[in-house]
Amino acid sequence: MKAVLKLTAITGIFFGVLPFLSAQNPPLNAYGLPVLKSDSLYQKNLTDHPEKKMVSLVNIPGIIIDLRYASTNNFMHRNLYPENTKTTFLRKRVYQALDSVAIAFAKKGLVLVIFDAYRPYHVTEILWNDVKDERYAANPAKGSGHNRGIAVDLTLADSKTKHLLPMPTDFDNFSDTAHQDFIGIDAIRIRNRELLKRTMKKYGFVPLSSEWWHFSWPDQENFEILDIRFDQLNAVPKY
Repeated sequence: MKAVLKLTAITGIFFGVLPFLSAQNPPLNAYGLPVLKSDSLYQKNLTDHPEKKMVSLVNIPGIIIDLRYASTNNFMHRNLYPENTKTTFLRKRVYQALDSVAIAFAKKGLVLVIFDAYRPYHVTEILWNDVKDERYAANPAKGSGHNRGIAVDLTLADSKTKHLLPMPTDFDNFSDTAHQDFIGIDAIRIRNRELLKRTMKKYGFVPLSSEWWHFSWPDQENFEILDIRFDQLNAVPKY
């Protein structure tokens, strides 16, 4: 009888733990990657890790949000984000670093223009189906810095006129000209590219060699892949 009671107690504890484990460990996708698809799971994760909060970039003074995937002005020529998407997000620490970058450029009469930052995981799958080249698109078998809220695509504009500074190429140009070390362009474009890269690196960002506009935060493995809608992230209570 005691053995039965002991087994029952152990069984009760075991099944009582299961909901906790499932809440802390998101299900694996087809590639074996854990992906947070629920805003409730994301919020539970923030309880233990408030530093992983996704913060809206509209909070950075003067920033210009030009989300190319929320329009047809991209290489896919179609909306990949909802058309009314007005903001994007980065993890709290990455947001703070970008805010410092914005302050540094404001002193030079320049403003950040954001093409993309957080990217829901399912959009990465859509892009990969079209590109399938890891120099220019993230492999969904690995996930990306964008999916984890630690990567940003951006350029610079004059803070008064809002005109974009000349850069080597437009956003999402899949050619050698977009590479960080390409020199077959005029001196002004090289200077602007180097100014952006130098400043981003100063505040902790890592440039992508094949895309002058792409910068990410190190330690990617410390951040979960997210596939949560923009409006859901906007609705999460502030921590």
